[in-house]
Formats: sequence, C-alpha cells, structure tokens
Amino acid sequence: MTEPTGWRKSSRSGQQTSCVEVGALADGAAVRDTKDRAAGYFVADRKQWSAFITAVKTDRFER
Repeated sequence: MTEPTGWRKSSRSGQQTSCVEVGALADGAAVRDTKDRAAGYFVADRKQWSAFITAVKTDRFER
C-alpha cells in the first residue's frame, strides 16, 4: 500500500490542535490524530469513505 499524501485538517478546526487529519490514497482516504501522528492511521476505501462523508453531511451522528 502507498503512503497517504496531502494530509489536511478541516478549515473549521481553526487553530485547534485536537483534530484529525485526512490524507489521500489512490482508492480512498486515511485518517490520523493530530496529537499523536506517530500512532499511525486508519484507512477507508473509496466506497467506505463516501458512505462516511454522506453520513456526516446528513447528520446521522450525534454531537
């Protein structure tokens, strides 16, 4: 597997340091904790990532 590239955090995070970052993969995305980048990351394929983003945008998670 190739390493994720272009790590970024949400612009809504502002200057916060307790965030997650998303990196691009050829067929999906990787997510890591900004407080502990050395801990690694988890990956989601394109279909899983799309389902997650749709769930977030349609408020399927409690805040």
